[in-house]
Amino acid sequence: MPKQVLAEMERRMKAALSDLSVDLGTLRTGRATPALLDKIQVEYYGTQTPLSQVATITTPDPRQLVITPWDKSLAGPIANIIAKSDLGLQATKDGDGVRVAVPALNEERRREMVKLAGKKAEAHKVAVRNVRRDANDQLKRMEKDGGITKDELQRWESDVQKATDRTIAEIDRVRAAKEAEIMEV
Repeated sequence: MPKQVLAEMERRMKAALSDLSVDLGTLRTGRATPALLDKIQVEYYGTQTPLSQVATITTPDPRQLVITPWDKSLAGPIANIIAKSDLGLQATKDGDGVRVAVPALNEERRREMVKLAGKKAEAHKVAVRNVRRDANDQLKRMEKDGGITKDELQRWESDVQKATDRTIAEIDRVRAAKEAEIMEV
């Protein structure tokens, strides 16, 4: 039974870590990447639809994205939505597609992005700590109900803490890598 608690805890911690990677992928680094547009939604047949589901996004060079919508009538609305977004990107309709220029980040904007990356990482650390608390609470209930002994409880809590420390160290590593990528000129 405690093994199941540990397995569920590790699954939830891995989910928090992969969610952080997705979150940090949407931060601008000055380099063009299709992940920048992950949060862009376009109206398609009356429904808000993720851009990646209505178009192909390519990166012909490090400072540009090319969006080729499958329905050519979407090119104009896609350009407008990207231009109005808070991403700070310049989108122009180019024939049946859209070209998105990814300008280099200035020093101030880079520092803002680094702060934002830190906030996102901290939020995910809090989520991991909440998972740890839930696992420890379940283990304590098992001990109280007579399912495990006090010594076993301490051993399992030690395993929970080790898994938490590993996950938080990985979150710090991912954050540091993203910060380095953002600050790269």
